[in-house]
Amino acid sequence: MSTEPRLAEVTEPEPAQKAAPGADQAVKETLEDYTLRFAPRSYRRWTPMVVATTALGGIAYMADFSIGAGIGLAHGTGNALLAILVAAVVIFVTGFPLAYYGARYNIDLDLITRGSGFGYFGSVLTSVIFASFTFIFFALEGSIMAQGLKLGLGLPLWLGYLVSTLMVIPLVIYGMTALSKLQVWTTPIWLLLMVGPLVYLVAADPGTVDRFLAYAGTDGDGGVNTASVLLGAGVCLSLIAQIGEQIDYLRFMPPKTEANKRSWWTAVVMAGPGWVVLGALKQAIGVFLAVYIIAEVGPAAAPEPIQQFKHAFDAMMPSWIVVPLAVALVVISQIKINVTNAYSGSLAWTNSFTRVTGRYPGRMVFVLVNLGFALALMEADMFSFLNSILGFYSNCAIAWVVTVATDIGINKYVLKLSPHAPEFRRGMLYAVNPVGVVAFVAASGLSIAMYFHALGDTLQPYSPVAAAVIAFVLTPLMAVVTKGRYYLRRTDDGIAEPILDADGNPSAVTYECHVCRQRFERPDVAACQTHDAVVCSLCLSTDKVGDHVLPAAPAVT
Repeated sequence: MSTEPRLAEVTEPEPAQKAAPGADQAVKETLEDYTLRFAPRSYRRWTPMVVATTALGGIAYMADFSIGAGIGLAHGTGNALLAILVAAVVIFVTGFPLAYYGARYNIDLDLITRGSGFGYFGSVLTSVIFASFTFIFFALEGSIMAQGLKLGLGLPLWLGYLVSTLMVIPLVIYGMTALSKLQVWTTPIWLLLMVGPLVYLVAADPGTVDRFLAYAGTDGDGGVNTASVLLGAGVCLSLIAQIGEQIDYLRFMPPKTEANKRSWWTAVVMAGPGWVVLGALKQAIGVFLAVYIIAEVGPAAAPEPIQQFKHAFDAMMPSWIVVPLAVALVVISQIKINVTNAYSGSLAWTNSFTRVTGRYPGRMVFVLVNLGFALALMEADMFSFLNSILGFYSNCAIAWVVTVATDIGINKYVLKLSPHAPEFRRGMLYAVNPVGVVAFVAASGLSIAMYFHALGDTLQPYSPVAAAVIAFVLTPLMAVVTKGRYYLRRTDDGIAEPILDADGNPSAVTYECHVCRQRFERPDVAACQTHDAVVCSLCLSTDKVGDHVLPAAPAVT
C-alpha cells in the first residue's frame, strides 16, 4: 500500500461557499501527487540525493543509443560527436535556470512557464507540446522494449507494444512515492549492465576505438561538415524538453538552507541540466556500438539497442546468458523511463484540460490518454522514421525551452521586467502574455518552415539554430516593447503573510481553502473575491464563473 499522504475527507461546503465544479473531485483524488499545484513542504520529505537519484533514474532510456547510432551512421563519427556536444551545451545552459526555479519554488515546468512570459492560458500551448514529447518518447522506448521481448520471448511486435504500455500503469499510479523507490533500487543494476560491455570491448580489442573514430558514415567522407553537425544536433536537441520531466521530480526538493546548500545545489545541477551529461555519453556509446556491429554483422541491426547490447554481451559472455541479459537491460531501462513519461505526460494533459474546461477529471484519466497516444504511434511503427519525427519536434521544443530560460535569465535578472518570483495562480496572471507567446510562435513557426525546406535547401539544416536564436532575441525584445506590463494582472493576492520565508523558500504557513475545506501552504492560496477567506489554486482553476477570482489591478512594472 502506498505511504503517500492522503487528502482528508471533504466536508460539504456551506451553500454560500459551494465548491466550484470539479473541485470536489480534485480534493477527493487520493493519488493526486500535487498535479496542478505547488508541492508543499509537508509533502517534500525526501533528501536532495534521493530526489536527484529518482530524477536521474528517468533518463535510463535506450533512445539515446538509437539517436547516436542514427546520427553516426548518416554523418560519421566526427560529425556525430560534435553534434552531440553542441546539443549538450545548449541543453545544459537552457536547463539550468529552469531546474533552479523548479527546485527552489517547488513547481513544475508548466507552472514556471505561466509566469515566465506565457500567461495563465498561454502556457496551455506549451503544455500540449510537452505532453506530446512524453508520448512520442514513450512510443519510442516502448518500441525498443518490444524489440527486446521479440528477441527474448518471441512475442510479435504488436503484442510487445501492448505489454510495454500496460505494464507501467500499476507503477505510475502512486506518483512520487512509488517512482522514487523504483528508480533508486534499479539504477545500480542498469549502470552495471550498460557500462560493463563497453569497458570489456575497449579492453579486449583496442582496435574498436580506432574503427569508431575513423568511421565516415553513409553520407560523409570522414571530414567535419557544418550542415551535418547541425542536422545531427537538431535530432539531439529534440531531447531538450527532457528538463520538464526532470523538474517533475525536482519540484519535490526540500527547502534550501545553510545546512544543506551544498547537497541541494549538487542535486539540482546533477539531476537538472546535468542529465544531459549522461545522455550525451549514451549517444556517443550508441555511435560506438553501431560501428562495432557494422564491423561484426552489418548495418541492418546497428540502430537497434537490443541488437547493440546483444552483440556486445556476446563478445564477453557464454551464449546462453547473452539474450537474457540484453533483454533484462532493455526491460529495466524501458520501465525506468516510461513510468516517468506516463507520469509527466499525465501532469501536462491534466494541467491543460483543467485550465481550458474548468474540470479536474483526475490524473489517472490522462495516464490512460497518454498511453493511448503512445500505443497508436508504436503500432504505426514510428521507430522506422525516428530521426524525422525528432528533427521536426525539436524545433518546437527548442523554441519553448529557450523562451522560458531567456525570460528567467534575461528578463528577470538583467532587465528586471519579469517578476523575480514565479507566479502561477489564476487571477494573478493575464490570460496571455505576448512576450513568451510571440517569441515561441515566431521561433517555432519559422524554424519548422526551414526544416521543411520552405526557405531553401541551404538553410534547412539550420532550423534548430534558428529556433534557439529567434527565441533568445525575441523574448527580451518583446519584454522591452511591452514594458513588462502583461506579466502580472495584479501584484497583491490579498494575503498579508509573505509568500517566501526569511531564507527565500516558499512559506510553510497553512490556510484553509473555504471552497474545498482543505489546508494548503501559503504559495498555493489567494484571497477570494466574494468571501473574507482564501481559496486554493486548484479551486481557482475549476471556478468556471470566476466567483472566487480576484479582479484585475494595476501591476507595478
